[in-house]
Amino acid sequence: MHHRLATATAALLLLCGPAAAGCGGETEAREVGVVLPLLTSPFWEAYNNDIPKEARKAGVEVLPTVNSEGDPGKQITDINNLLAQDVKGLVVSPIDSVAVGPGLSAARRAHVPVVAVDVAPERGKVAIVVRADNRAYGVKACHGLGRAVRRGTVVQIQGDLASVNGRDRTVAFDHCMARRYPDIKVLNIPANWQAERAAAGLEALYTAHPDIKGIYLQAGGVYLAPTLRTLQRHHSLVPVGHRGHITIVSIDGTPQELDAIREGLIDATVSQPANLYAAYAMRYIKQAMAGKRFTAGPSGHGSTIVRLRGGYLEDQLPAPLVTRANVDDRSLWGNRA
Repeated sequence: MHHRLATATAALLLLCGPAAAGCGGETEAREVGVVLPLLTSPFWEAYNNDIPKEARKAGVEVLPTVNSEGDPGKQITDINNLLAQDVKGLVVSPIDSVAVGPGLSAARRAHVPVVAVDVAPERGKVAIVVRADNRAYGVKACHGLGRAVRRGTVVQIQGDLASVNGRDRTVAFDHCMARRYPDIKVLNIPANWQAERAAAGLEALYTAHPDIKGIYLQAGGVYLAPTLRTLQRHHSLVPVGHRGHITIVSIDGTPQELDAIREGLIDATVSQPANLYAAYAMRYIKQAMAGKRFTAGPSGHGSTIVRLRGGYLEDQLPAPLVTRANVDDRSLWGNRA
């Protein structure tokens, strides 16, 4: 009798394996929840579309992505709902660097590792942040506008200053402008990553300052269309190289921005690597769920992991400046979206 039970048990283990359904394994034990900040930008749409295929490549099982719709409160609810589904890992793109703290704390209490993407938190614990150097974005935009304009008025359409991204892109741009291009006056539009705020703000500023010579879009995926529409309405959408052209430098590197560079409507964009965000988020969350701890230094894939203020580790992925000279480079995610 004991021999028959042992034989049956061994056969069942061979048939099922350690994680097969109905065999006592945890078929969903490695599921990962992915929380998006919004889906009203081509950048986030591209990131969202890349998640399933990058998860498959990394060997990670992901639940359908959750859209927090730009609402920090909803994002906390979304995180808690995923934790209630017993996910074993979270990939979160914080809307507000501080407000996300309670969600990250809930994940820590549940012993669920978190990888942050695009925005570094200021409260709570994460295994690592997957991001590019947003201060470098501001510096690249500063030089792009400064060298073209030299003197006069430019507009900075800002992101959400409650986000470290909005602050980094603003502070770096302002500091560079004041230090390197003192003859340029900067006017700000606090648009909070919202197209309608960008449109209303630019309309008001352009009406009051029709001599604007340059525009810096902190989020081209959201701000490009309203900016071009506003300039067109004022008969000021003049191609690059023609008298009266308003120099425009943006951030994101969406297909629409690359097309606008080809058409001569804008001058440059910084390609924020949506595809690499998805790829390395999946790789890092798999490693974090396996208990790996990350360290500062070379990443091994062409970037550097740095330690931020507050102790957070951040993999600063490359984000190239795109102009007419390299707009057709097939390595740009905007040319493959």
